[in-house]
Amino acid sequence: MGLRGPGAKKRKTTEILSGKVRRTVLPWEEPGLTRLERVIAFLNDLPITQGKLAGTKMRLRQWQIDEFLAPVYATDETGHRAVRTAVLSMGRKNGKTGLSAGLALCHLVGPESEDRGEIYFCAIDKAQAAKAWEECKAILEQHDELGERVNIIRFSKEIQVLEGVGKGSVLKAVSADADSKLGLSPSFVLCDEAGYWPKRDLFDAMDSALGARDEPLIVAISTQAKDDTHFFSEMIDYGLKCQSGEIEDTSFHLAFFTAPEKADPWSPETWVLANPALGDFNSLEQVERMATQAKRIPSKEADFRNKILNQRVDGTVRFIAKREWDDNNKGEIDPEPLKGRDCYAGLDLSAARDLTAFVLVFPMEDGSFEVLPRFFLPEFDIGGKSEADRVPYDLWAKQESARLTLLPGKVIDPALVAEAIADASTEYNILGIAYDRWRIEDLRRELEALSVELPLVAMGQGYKDFAPAVDTLERLVADEKINHAGNPILSMCAANAVVTKDPAGNRKLDKSKASGRIDGLVALAMALSIAERKEEEAWPACLAEFLD
Repeated sequence: MGLRGPGAKKRKTTEILSGKVRRTVLPWEEPGLTRLERVIAFLNDLPITQGKLAGTKMRLRQWQIDEFLAPVYATDETGHRAVRTAVLSMGRKNGKTGLSAGLALCHLVGPESEDRGEIYFCAIDKAQAAKAWEECKAILEQHDELGERVNIIRFSKEIQVLEGVGKGSVLKAVSADADSKLGLSPSFVLCDEAGYWPKRDLFDAMDSALGARDEPLIVAISTQAKDDTHFFSEMIDYGLKCQSGEIEDTSFHLAFFTAPEKADPWSPETWVLANPALGDFNSLEQVERMATQAKRIPSKEADFRNKILNQRVDGTVRFIAKREWDDNNKGEIDPEPLKGRDCYAGLDLSAARDLTAFVLVFPMEDGSFEVLPRFFLPEFDIGGKSEADRVPYDLWAKQESARLTLLPGKVIDPALVAEAIADASTEYNILGIAYDRWRIEDLRRELEALSVELPLVAMGQGYKDFAPAVDTLERLVADEKINHAGNPILSMCAANAVVTKDPAGNRKLDKSKASGRIDGLVALAMALSIAERKEEEAWPACLAEFLD
């Protein structure tokens, strides 16, 4: 190898090569190659350091080239690369580790390197970051011409380029569980298994620091995250919109191998959709064994779907299945045509610092409901709240479609919520607002101060009172009779929701058992419940409290 630590002298070439003849022209240095061909030649020259193929050289498969490398390293007429963000998602054991290490080295000492480049290999924690770095180290130790040009510093997990192409460059291993990295100027960033990172801070820090380079590249290679709110899920969804033409962004590329949710999970034809290396360097026998266990042990099915079929599935038993919820996303809702229309509302007031939900539902002629939610949070320390709940409130607040309003201060001011409800009552004909009695007096007082009278309908949150609302919500979702337009906060609440039963079989949405915030779904259930009462003309008696 090169140096053995800071200040050590470089070993002689003859000592390193042990009698081997040093190549004067490396495969990627051959004249006449395109940029993509140089990258391919470099990767194909790297040794495989572990597994049954150890001792041989990497040989890229055509799917790796066609689906990922060719689009990422495509150039325009000036020879510049357009892609700045690339995502590769597929099932486990499809060669992600080797390809990740190879790409990092390609930008460190290969044809994509630049003098004084900064290459970062990012992983979920220190242990995984160290493992990824060790793979890069092992490759260099077995590649004579590249190995003699670098200095490996084991203590700090760094690799420095001492001479030749990329002189002065450094590769560092960093972990996503550490504090955000600031003051960096990355030329290449590899995010390993980003779908399992606990937070997005490191990715955002790296992504925002790319601007100092001419042709930076950030690559995320991972199996899917388990839920829609994870930043890796957002990246995949964005890439799918780019592929469909809904969004035009030539700087973003997605290579996505997944099995459709409705496909037979036990069929080999399904497995290969998410595992392009199946039967090659991904063992078919191993996948068959895992499938057999998952089919017989229900608790293992979710893990099989996520890690092998690359589906966005977690192991939580949901009140509303993700597939059913997604089937009720009928497309964007324009609030303008709804103005003046009859509607019903559900209001779930929060504790002073938590999420408050106000959800309007509009009955349509076909018996379905258009859903228009509104959410409120204190603006103070919204970043901390996002990290605590592990959802991007700070980003949602900037997205009009999320309909999240950040209120000034450290706590939710009921006067501001009352103003928003009063404004809604001037735009829509609200026939009833179902509410939980908790903290309602503060809101009543503020509405009275505004001289606003609204048909407030009390709805208990216990088993007996709330059971009809749960039944109504479940049935309408199953019948695909609501359009939530994919609102991310409402979808988060639906994903977190858990129901519990009393001895009589009555059900309620249980916040104490939920995996996260469910306020929006509670408000939706209440709104739909009073809307159905009106349809059955059985609800006026419930206005007794208001009329009194």
